[in-house]
Amino acid sequence: MTVSTADLVLGAMYFGTRNDDKESFALLDRFVERGGRTIDTSDCYAFWASGTGAGGQSEAVLGRWLAANPGIRQELVIATKVGMEPQVPGKFDVPQGLSAPVIERQLAASLERLGLDRVDLYWAHGEDRRVDLAETVAAMGAAVRAGQVDRLGISNHPTWRVEQARALAREQGVEPFTALQLTTSYVRPRPDTQVPGKDHRFGFVTDETIDYLQTHPELELWAYSPLVQGSYDRADRPFPDVYDHPGTTARLAELSSVASELGATRGQVVLSWLLHSTPQARPIVGVSTLEQLDQALAAAELPLSADHLARLDAAH
Repeated sequence: MTVSTADLVLGAMYFGTRNDDKESFALLDRFVERGGRTIDTSDCYAFWASGTGAGGQSEAVLGRWLAANPGIRQELVIATKVGMEPQVPGKFDVPQGLSAPVIERQLAASLERLGLDRVDLYWAHGEDRRVDLAETVAAMGAAVRAGQVDRLGISNHPTWRVEQARALAREQGVEPFTALQLTTSYVRPRPDTQVPGKDHRFGFVTDETIDYLQTHPELELWAYSPLVQGSYDRADRPFPDVYDHPGTTARLAELSSVASELGATRGQVVLSWLLHSTPQARPIVGVSTLEQLDQALAAAELPLSADHLARLDAAH
């Protein structure tokens, strides 16, 4: 499989909060200069870091950057999400959800902040079982029909709900979800454990997810938090305790061996492994410095061989 920097996704979660305009613009410029083309954000980024309890800062920064770079829009894939913005700023326990009125209102607000008339990919960010799934599917499909959205994605949903939503789309004659966004990495936590900072019950890729994707090749997988907050390479960010098991020990040993052979960091090998896996998982790289971004982009150029992949896959 041939991969390139265009397969990586730049996560813009903290643009406008932890990263100011200058820092965010520099990261965006470098990403595009190095061949990156896909940028992922959300209407709720980053409400918990904003000081106001409300999101939208990331989309607003992207909008200002796009306005400052006329003509660049056509080279890019812009993705944003709906569903997890708090109903009341500062009260994070009840998200706005995925009703038709919320989707219509929030998409209009996202487009205004981005300064766009359409987005390339629109994600249902997290489950909302308060709303009939058929209503959500119809509202997302209406956004495509109106020309505001090209493709639809679904994030942090169990596989059976994804398939149910796609069946409903067929029944309704509207655009189905064709992308999944979940968290995964080379090492996995112990089953039936709570991973710190991961609040979505069905947010992790499982063997069932892989099987579903292998039998539905029209679906694309995006992987968030692929580097487990830097735990592969930063001594100050050890893996959470739920990753402490024999499988992790075996995998980290093989990962270290491959990284040494390639003259790369363990995190770079993880990103390359995801890109070369079947099905491919497109890593969303969340970075705050140009050095971190350059390291992530270089991962797409690693000469990861079939032997390397076989060894990494076999480690348990």
